[in-house]
Amino acid sequence: MLSSSTLPAPESHRHAVDAMLEEAGDIVFRLNLLGQILFASRRATALIGAAAPLAGQPLPAYVSDLDQTPLRTALADVARSGAGRVDVRIPSGDTEVWFELRLSTYANDAGAAEVLVVGRDLSVQQATEERLRHMATHDALTELPNRLLLSDRIRMTIAQARRSGQGFAVATVGLDGFKKVNDGLGHPVGDAVLKMAAQRLRRTLRDSDTLARVGGDEFVAVLPGTFNEQQIRLVTGRLLATVQSPFEVAGHTIYVGASIGVAVYPQHAEDEVRLVALADAALSRAKETGKARCVVYSPRHNSPTEHDISLEAAMFQAVREGEFVLYYQPIVDAKTREIEGFETLMRWKHPTLGMVSPARFIPIAETNGLINLLGAWALKAACVQLKQFEEAARRPLYISVNISPRQFRNDKFLEVLDDAIAFSGISGAQLVLEITEGTLMIDPAHAETILAKMAERHARIAIDDFGTGYSSLAYLKRFPISVLKIDRAFIRDLPGSQKDGAICNAVLDLARHLSLSVVAEGVETEEQFAYMSERGCQYVQGYLTGKPMAANVAITALTERHYADLMPADAAPHPALRAMP
Repeated sequence: MLSSSTLPAPESHRHAVDAMLEEAGDIVFRLNLLGQILFASRRATALIGAAAPLAGQPLPAYVSDLDQTPLRTALADVARSGAGRVDVRIPSGDTEVWFELRLSTYANDAGAAEVLVVGRDLSVQQATEERLRHMATHDALTELPNRLLLSDRIRMTIAQARRSGQGFAVATVGLDGFKKVNDGLGHPVGDAVLKMAAQRLRRTLRDSDTLARVGGDEFVAVLPGTFNEQQIRLVTGRLLATVQSPFEVAGHTIYVGASIGVAVYPQHAEDEVRLVALADAALSRAKETGKARCVVYSPRHNSPTEHDISLEAAMFQAVREGEFVLYYQPIVDAKTREIEGFETLMRWKHPTLGMVSPARFIPIAETNGLINLLGAWALKAACVQLKQFEEAARRPLYISVNISPRQFRNDKFLEVLDDAIAFSGISGAQLVLEITEGTLMIDPAHAETILAKMAERHARIAIDDFGTGYSSLAYLKRFPISVLKIDRAFIRDLPGSQKDGAICNAVLDLARHLSLSVVAEGVETEEQFAYMSERGCQYVQGYLTGKPMAANVAITALTERHYADLMPADAAPHPALRAMP
């Protein structure tokens, strides 16, 4: 590109300079201080495509209407300062080409000031930048807007709705049964189904609507002007119908279907975060109540979920502030009533809500991924605490820790397990890891691999809430399981319930033949204790033999015979465990 410095152009060199400018790869103009063209290079003339000569015409007339004022401003500035630059679009045929114009003044043969304009083609750079902007705001697979652009579109729609006084709907669309497609036919087929579903959904909507892919098999539609039930049912009915039609991919006929959750502005929420969150809550209810249907958000149906939105935000703060604590419930020998170990139970001491039930915060942590952080901390803390328990009891004990489904599937789980054992110095055999039946059956092949590696570390595997999950007996033979925990639902009505008694007797008989230990959970009366003990149940856990308690109370329980009446109490955590890992 030619230099933008001031160029002397005496008469003797005028033709030579013009010839040099003609050969330049960039577009070149010479102007007077009024912005009128004195000379235009061949490329500049060809680009503009003017029928009449350009000489004497104002250069701003040949750029985009939007860029004429910036160019005039740059010309006025260069007359004062001697140099300047401006980006403009120059119409050429049916397109507009971006150029960076660099302007500089020079003195002609008469000593009058003229302006040299050299333009560098920015088309490739602009196209690259536009592509990068597109990549940042669109889903790579479907080319639909992503969550970032969706957020912007919802905020724009809110602003428009406030001006018009008309509401709009946000609809979250989740494909039903899509995981089976990925697992059974592979990700390439799954990706093809997602692309086809995106195209169908997009064609079903209006040009004024926005459809975004927000991850996995979920899409979000923003529907301006759609705010009453009749309008919502009409639109979502079409969306459901278009996804229910079969997909033909790679010789396979695939049926997936969809469920939809809807939130409406301003009835349900007035900001984009809550609108999407409430639409997600409605989608969850649609899936829970039969799938292939649309559910519009209702506080009556979703009040726990609505509250959980703020609870989830508080959880991240709780992790930083150390509000999560561990309690320990004794597991006793059914013959001697001596404490043999403890089950570790997590509690959340919220500064204003008090103790938050694990039934509330564990599912949220499982969804947002915090369970991996909390679970790793709990496992290490429990192992360290076991050393203190053994020092107090002066005998071997074991600690039992619950492993959530997401933890179990996490690639780093075995590293977390190794770290907890190494950090605490306990033997792997002193650790019982409680896993539900459902967790094992999500992916039995993966479960078999991970359980085998856990067994290599001598950790024992307990099936928690046995009999309430998939109840597949095949895995008792297939997996290295050591302990069955009979769910409290089968203990509650003993000894009066004949059916519960038959189930407990069957589990105990099965465990004897497979050389498994059995723990009866939820034992609250002496009659229940006696019933299970007489039938050979080795261990008992429940309020009769000990409530969940803080670590210092548990230490007292190890040295007292009447520990069953001890109430939970607060205690400072071990110094090594005051912060999350």
